[in-house]
Amino acid sequence: MSYAIDATPLWRPNPQTVGETRMAQFIQAMGQGGYAETWQWSVDQPAEFWSRLWDFCGAVGEKGSEILVDRAQMPGARWFPEARLNYAENLLQRRDAGEALVFWGEDKVKRSLSRAELYCEVARFQQFLIAAGVGEGDRVAGFLPNLPETLVAMLATTALGAIWSSASPDFGVQGVLDRFGQIEPKVLVCVDGYWYNGKAVDCLAKNAEVVAKMPSLVKTVVVPYLAELPAIDAMANAVSWAQMPAVDDAATVIFNRVAFAHPLFIMFSSGTTGVPKCIVHCHGGVLLQHLKELMLHSDVRPGDRLFYFTTCGWMMWNWLVSGLAVGATLLLYDGSPFAARGKVLFDLAGAEKMTHFGTSAKFIDAAAKLGLRPGQSHDLSALRAMFSTGSPLSPEGFDWVYREVKQDLLLASISGGTDIVSCFVLGNPVLPVYRGEIQCRGLGMAVQVFNDDGQPVCSDKGELVCTVPFPVMPVGFWNDPEGRKYHAAYFDRFANIWCHGDFAELTAHDGLIIYGRSDATLNPGGVRIGTAEIYRQVEQLPEVLESLVIGQDWPPGKNDDVRVVLFVKLAEGKNLDAGLVDRIKQQIRANTTPRHVPAKVVQVQDIPRTKSGKIVELAVRNVVHDQPVKNVEALANPEALDEFRQRPELAD
Repeated sequence: MSYAIDATPLWRPNPQTVGETRMAQFIQAMGQGGYAETWQWSVDQPAEFWSRLWDFCGAVGEKGSEILVDRAQMPGARWFPEARLNYAENLLQRRDAGEALVFWGEDKVKRSLSRAELYCEVARFQQFLIAAGVGEGDRVAGFLPNLPETLVAMLATTALGAIWSSASPDFGVQGVLDRFGQIEPKVLVCVDGYWYNGKAVDCLAKNAEVVAKMPSLVKTVVVPYLAELPAIDAMANAVSWAQMPAVDDAATVIFNRVAFAHPLFIMFSSGTTGVPKCIVHCHGGVLLQHLKELMLHSDVRPGDRLFYFTTCGWMMWNWLVSGLAVGATLLLYDGSPFAARGKVLFDLAGAEKMTHFGTSAKFIDAAAKLGLRPGQSHDLSALRAMFSTGSPLSPEGFDWVYREVKQDLLLASISGGTDIVSCFVLGNPVLPVYRGEIQCRGLGMAVQVFNDDGQPVCSDKGELVCTVPFPVMPVGFWNDPEGRKYHAAYFDRFANIWCHGDFAELTAHDGLIIYGRSDATLNPGGVRIGTAEIYRQVEQLPEVLESLVIGQDWPPGKNDDVRVVLFVKLAEGKNLDAGLVDRIKQQIRANTTPRHVPAKVVQVQDIPRTKSGKIVELAVRNVVHDQPVKNVEALANPEALDEFRQRPELAD
């Protein structure tokens, strides 16, 4: 479906105060004209733009004189080759009594740390890492909720020049091993359990199994969350976070300034075509991109109180914590977003005077369906901006925010991904907000929409691409020394151009509408799910020979959400009864996350595939939605598609 373009904005920046935004000040300082002209300059002159951005945002480090080498190579361009900097140093510049973070664990736990206390905790954990033999380039993995300790561990790790990677504790054992097993961490930081919707979820047995199957580990640290003294004897070389030696207030954090392209984070793809890809991001690229997006596009200022509902397995956590670099207080939350009868996040917003509220499009939709009216029930006077991502925000979602949250509010629908740990298109405090549209393309991001012939189009759907190199491109994939997987992921479709895999449209307002992923990645409730992660579990059951999974638009005819539908081809003589359906769902739930569990499981006699043997999820998805199938001639068994048409099981 295509949204009608509204001529009247839902919100315009206040002409009396818009000049106070850092974006307005940056545009004036660059002297290029308005935002459109400044964006064009930023992609035409990328070296000058990123160099001046470094200076304007006050990045701490040695910039060097050379900015961009091999600009024409994508991938292959090199940024700031003489620079030396450290991401964590930029986040820990301030060491005073001001609040660094406030943490809510549903309605069970509330804590806060000053910037001085955060610094000391980082110094304490860093001394533990050094004693464990962690140094530059080593990996430290966090299997953790969104706790203050997670932030501390990341900062201590990256300050040393070691590499941080994290996953949320709702993953099953295999899901964790599929990720961390590839990168061979030296230290694992995990938690005794977590709260979800008022219930305690114990993680100790799962942690012990993970540790036993990860021979690279020399130490495991268990953060107490459910209990003051969790039982950790079952884990080899394990210590409690509480048992680590204390440090005094004079303790210092070692900041190892590294090259601009030195690895900082390892993020994981959704695992659509196998085990998740390990995407390596660097110190300089992440820092500059996040400074730009937080300071300019999001108008986060010193003293602001920044929140994003996220787990530590989603890139929005990495984005959120960079708020420390611009002087914001982080509001951290862990648990169900619908605790306290769906009001807990707005309780947090009111009580903590939240200035920036980040969430998913699915949360906004669910809050609307619950009949919440937070603008009436809560004091949101401090709130200036609301962010939405994870899936496209519907026009009705825009309506609800401006009707029921706040009228004078920057609603920034944003989109990018794990691939760039940031955004291609996002909000802008100096531009109007139009219903159903993302406001603009990010500065320095040469975003276009290409048709099937590789030509740029406007007001027509196509592939979202980026035509000029940018510093936060991954430095590569882990265990991909020749860069083949990296190249195949983004550059096979169009030569020397990043193809992101989103189906999008540039609008007459120079905004963007995204209609979803153009590949087979599932997206129920705004959470990206890789099909291969489901296949890996389902096909361990002896009754299942093969399977295929799609996301079905639900409810039918709308673009609001999808539900996961799993088709299974069973062994001869086997039938899909209620018991087998339960076992399939339990296998998936136990080894991935609850979000991977299919809403429907349907038996079929054959799975359609290409002549080279690859199953064709997109073709099946099109058939289920009564849409045409491209390239039927490429299928080895096109007749198998007929079985997926108008299945009665998918009508309710």
